[in-house]
Amino acid sequence: MATELPGSTDSGPAARSADARLIKGPGLLLVWLYGVMSVGAVSRSAYQIATEFDRAPLAYTLSAVAAVVYVFITYTVVRGGETARRIALACCAAELVGVVSVGTWTLVEPSAFSDATVWSTYGMDYLFIPVLLPVTGILWLRRRAAPAGT
Repeated sequence: MATELPGSTDSGPAARSADARLIKGPGLLLVWLYGVMSVGAVSRSAYQIATEFDRAPLAYTLSAVAAVVYVFITYTVVRGGETARRIALACCAAELVGVVSVGTWTLVEPSAFSDATVWSTYGMDYLFIPVLLPVTGILWLRRRAAPAGT
């Protein structure tokens, strides 16, 4: 008889198989990159909000939102399981919408931002990782879906 982890909503061999598949191969790189982006975005936004929030509140708030998204995606992919995979997939899609929206906004109306955000100009200050990461995440997480009927 298999033992289920406390707080786990998934059970059975299919769920345990999905757990392992999320952080193997390219999934490990995905977790590593999201982890690095989490640390960078949390550090940057915390510092900016604590020291100069009145200078660019919109930009710094959006950077904090990006940080929360990165941390949450990192956590869900590491946690594994089909439910976590679905949540991470939805978060990656929301992140992509955010990056494209903010990136376009910063190009169309640069005066709206007194300072750059993590997602400004599609993450150009971060080597475009903010726009590439959710696309990669979506592709990886879609491939890791549990087979139909399990």
